[in-house]
Formats: sequence, C-alpha cells, structure tokens
Amino acid sequence: MNTRLTRLASRAALALGVSVLGLAAGGAHAQEKFTYMTNWYAQAEHGGFYQAVATGIYKKYGLDVTVKMGGPQVNILQIMAAGQADCIMGSSDLQMMIARSGGLPVVTVAAMFQKDPQVLIAHEDVKSLADMKGKTILIAPAAQRGYYAWLKTKFGFTDAQTRPYTFNIQPFVADKNVVQQGYLTSEPFAIQKAGVKANTFLLADNGYPSYATTVSCMDKTVKERSKAVEAFVKGTAEGWKSYLADPAPANALIKKDNPNMTDEQLAHSVAKLKEMGIVASGDALTQGIGIMQEARVKQNYDFAVSAGLIEAAKVDLKQAFDLRFIQAAKVLP
Repeated sequence: MNTRLTRLASRAALALGVSVLGLAAGGAHAQEKFTYMTNWYAQAEHGGFYQAVATGIYKKYGLDVTVKMGGPQVNILQIMAAGQADCIMGSSDLQMMIARSGGLPVVTVAAMFQKDPQVLIAHEDVKSLADMKGKTILIAPAAQRGYYAWLKTKFGFTDAQTRPYTFNIQPFVADKNVVQQGYLTSEPFAIQKAGVKANTFLLADNGYPSYATTVSCMDKTVKERSKAVEAFVKGTAEGWKSYLADPAPANALIKKDNPNMTDEQLAHSVAKLKEMGIVASGDALTQGIGIMQEARVKQNYDFAVSAGLIEAAKVDLKQAFDLRFIQAAKVLP
C-alpha cells in the first residue's frame, strides 16, 4: 500500500512539475507584438531593424516585432494613425515635426541616422552645391517641405528651377544641365551602373542638420506602452550595431520582402553607410547609436518655424520628442 501511494505521489509530483515547467516556458516565450513600418521598399538603409528580427535581438527584449515595408504610394502616417503600426520610420525629424504641426500627435523617440542620406547628384561640371543655382533640379514634392527649403535659405535656390522627380534616373542621364535628388546609397549607384560620370553631394556634409530614419510613434503608444517602446529602441540600436558588423542575417530578410534587391546593391549600400558615417558618427560615437541631441533638435525646429514649415504654436518640442529611451539605451558602435 505504501509503495502504491508512493507511486501515485510521484506521478502527481511529476505531473505538477511538467505543468509548472510548461507555464514557465510559456511565460519565457510570450512576446509582446510590435509593428514598425518603414518608409520605403526593404533595403540596406533599414538593415538594423531587420537584423534585430533576424538575430533574435527584439525577442531578447520581449518583443515579437513585425517590420512592415512601406513604399512610394504608402502613407505611413495614416497607417499608424489608424492603429495598423505602432511606430514608423520618419524620413527625418523635420518631417515628423511637420506632421505634428498638421495635427497628428506623433512623437519621435530616436533617430538611427546621425546624417540624413539625402544627396543631390550633378554632372561633372558641377563642383559644389552653390554651382547648382542656375540648374534644373529634379525633386519630389515632399522635398519642398524639407531639405529644399533649407537649400533655398542657404544657397539661394528657387522654386522656379525645380521639376518633379519621378524616381527615374533617365531624365538626368539625358540632360547634362539637370541635377536630381537621391539617396546616398541608391541613385548614385544606379547612375554609375548606367555609365554616367557624376558628382554626389551629401547635404549633411554641407551643413544640413536633420536627423534621419526616426522611430516615431503616437503619443498614446509612448504613454501606454512605454516599456515596449523602450525595448524596441534598445533592440533597434543593437540591431544596427550588429548589422554593420555582419549584415548577412538581415539581408536575407530584406531580399525576402523585396525580391528586386540585389546582393550587389546591398553590399554597396552597407559600404556607403559605413564610409560616410551615416549611423556611427558624431554624437553616436560617445552617446550611442540613435542618439538625438536636444540642442540639434531645437536648431531644426527653429529652422522649420523660420521657413514657415511649421507653426510654433502647434508644436511643443517637449511633446514632439521624448529622448528618454534612446538616452538610456547607449549602444556604442
């Protein structure tokens, strides 16, 4: 009888142990869902986000992250406002201030690029941005409410010299009097592949102060899901550090989302991100990837107000930016 009771007790204990282990395992693997939406097709410029997914960095911080791909016809601000994304990739802190001035309660918590990769590309005769003053410049409409306003202020460019940019390099290739916008890692490479000799001017290295590739969220998200936002910011900074060291895991996911992306383009882009210090330069070297400085944010804000891009009464800097998370992350390159 004692033997039988012992066996029953052992089975009960074993069953209880399995049950407890099951609960513990379930708790350990319960990840909070979080969706981040990019502003373009998947590419190396999004590498840190994909890397944090591919290598399990976000999971380490308790998040089940979906990186959702944007594109030229996708309004990521509307998608976030509709609750279909938790945070989005702002092209710049300036863009997010303009959105807030327009009535969307969006707050920026980090910027993964210390330098905005926006460039102007010109033919060989153009040696500086100042030389473009009399040229036809192809830019997208969004640039009019961004870096082109800065170019007008600093270099005397005019609206009359602009024409719409349709994300096609052929008009530039065909006309030596044309200048076009581009992204450091993209259009210059395509123009080079087309056999055209051109000069590329990174606006950031000519004084343009904007941050780029932001993590921007709704006020409500930051207030109600602060732990998740904190984890996402920390994980993203670690993702970028990892990506610049070994981009292979992220690149596999990038090509899955964007089958048109080539290994050659990815390699070129990563090399440029490193060469020009897009992620790892300036304050990021001592204060961590993704850091934003209040003084620089204020400089961008003052420019936006003076250029008429935002109304000061509609944008309170203390509400438009919440830098606690990225200041605490401190992931050095």
